[in-house]
Amino acid sequence: MGQHKSSSTRRKPWLAIGVITSIVILLGLLLTLMPKGFKMTHEQIGTGLPALVFVYDPNLEVSGSQTEQMNEARDYLGEQVLFLVAQVGTPEGEQLIATHKASRAELLLFDPSGSLIKRQFALKTSSEIIQWVR
Repeated sequence: MGQHKSSSTRRKPWLAIGVITSIVILLGLLLTLMPKGFKMTHEQIGTGLPALVFVYDPNLEVSGSQTEQMNEARDYLGEQVLFLVAQVGTPEGEQLIATHKASRAELLLFDPSGSLIKRQFALKTSSEIIQWVR
């Protein structure tokens, strides 16, 4: 009977290590699947690349959907276009919104020199974004 107890005691640490390892792997996978963040500062507008700025309002459901589509477009376009966010309620966001008379959930496209050339309300799919910025 004593032998059964020590065998069971030896398995517990391995079981705990296995569970912890599984949790760490799962969290790592979830982090890689999460959308990448967007810069919320706008000093890069006019620095030689087109810039797509989304007026993000966390209270609107379309904002989450639009940023997902922007992530997909960014994955395709790479470093050809700057993808930025002007968040409602932040000093940087409110300044850009006021300067360009932008509305919530609006997409603004700036040319490489920083001139606003297009604007449209969300939701644009990733393929629409790719076509729009070209």
